[in-house]
Amino acid sequence: MDRSQPDILQSPPTGPTPSSLQSTPPMAQPAPQPASQPATPEQTISLMREAFGRAKNAFAHDRSPSVAARRESLQKLSSLLRANREPIAEAISVDFGNRSVHETALLEIFPAVSAVNDARRHVGSWMKPKRAWASLYFLPARTELRPQPLGVVGIIVPWNYPLYLAIAPLAAALAAGNRVMIKMSEFTPRTGQLFAQRIANAFTSEQISVINGGADVAEAFSQLPFDHLLFTGSTHVGRHVMRAAAANLTPVTLELGGKSPAIVGPECDIVEAAEKILFGKCLNAGQTCIAPDYVLLPRGQEAAFIDAAKTVVATLYPTLGANPDYTSIINRRHLERLQDYLADAASKGASIVPLAAKNEPLDDAQKIAPTIVCHINDEMRVMQDEIFGPILPLVPYENLDAAIRYINDRPRPLALYYFGRDGQHIERVLSETISGGVTINDTLLHISQESLPFGGVGASGLGAYHGKFGFDTFSKLKPIFHQAMLNGLPMFKPPYGKRFEAMIRMLLK
Repeated sequence: MDRSQPDILQSPPTGPTPSSLQSTPPMAQPAPQPASQPATPEQTISLMREAFGRAKNAFAHDRSPSVAARRESLQKLSSLLRANREPIAEAISVDFGNRSVHETALLEIFPAVSAVNDARRHVGSWMKPKRAWASLYFLPARTELRPQPLGVVGIIVPWNYPLYLAIAPLAAALAAGNRVMIKMSEFTPRTGQLFAQRIANAFTSEQISVINGGADVAEAFSQLPFDHLLFTGSTHVGRHVMRAAAANLTPVTLELGGKSPAIVGPECDIVEAAEKILFGKCLNAGQTCIAPDYVLLPRGQEAAFIDAAKTVVATLYPTLGANPDYTSIINRRHLERLQDYLADAASKGASIVPLAAKNEPLDDAQKIAPTIVCHINDEMRVMQDEIFGPILPLVPYENLDAAIRYINDRPRPLALYYFGRDGQHIERVLSETISGGVTINDTLLHISQESLPFGGVGASGLGAYHGKFGFDTFSKLKPIFHQAMLNGLPMFKPPYGKRFEAMIRMLLK
């Protein structure tokens, strides 16, 4: 797809358009006007396949971009993000009904720019072949690992962090020297439109193309024979993506989710734990794949935790309905899903404890108050599904053994949090549980470390990326053996005899 047709692969959104999509911010090129008639899904899929073919052809003619070219692309991406900070925040807010622009700056724009700049700083060293030692018996031969671009990488982006979860893998894929195609979520059409326009202004479509459309377009996207496909989303959809990719033997990275526990240790300060857990839970109204999903705490501490949680919410969000700092649920379907969780839990004996400082009507604002659920059991849907909202079940435990057993009896989570200062307790949790990542005495922060891989395990994901780990994910680490002119291999060639037997006996000692 060339720059003259950047909007063909997107369906224009409906409803009011934010002013940021009508004006050009500093440093940004004028955005092309949308087509007068939205493309049908069939047209979008056809054009998407053509764009894939052009990207494959472009890679065939430039299989290993120079370090200077890769740095230039990453610098261009960083400049695009910084120049479009306000339009991006406004578009995301419109998609959500209300998304705190400060949360977008903190949780999307800052980590996105950080990921791009980290890749730009280190791509030169990441690209260098790594010398390795040949096995003793093969000396004086030498070996090396040489990273090579895979080709065309596909990225499927979820709605909850539509910028960061596009940019973080994009930065790694560009650093690795690949061409990239990005499928944005149909639940964030304003953001998808803006992102497609800005990317088309800055990059050729042979290097990066952005596709917008519904589930049928996403399904067709996942069926393209990419050289690698990264999907971020639900475990349920992840199974379909992996099945589609398997038809082409396309390797996949799946960033899924699950029920991430927060353990309040026996020695922990309840007030401190509640403050950090509720902050992590209320960011983006809980619509975060690594948000604490439920809390394991010592039996008898429930009332103290609830009191502390009410204080935290009253401090962070004195009001909810008209408060721009408190994010809306993405759409009515997800709002109703969360309301159904609470109704189902209440009908099965749970206690529902709203944490809002004021009893406000929130339905019109498409918001739901931070809520604790007590007296839960495994029959309740809120304990079966990933919540993805500001609902927090409390699960009391008798001792740390029981808490660890509770976690291990369930699918492995994407994230795990422990609160407490006892080193032995921390070590037990780290060594006796398996999760995608861990933060001790806080929430969410492990995802922001470019020096750590981010990824799930089992039902919460497959593979990892971020920083050098992302570069490696989107590269082929080619192992190379350099044979020396003088070597011992002739002693192992036929005709076999006593010399061969003696050499084998020596090797097997």
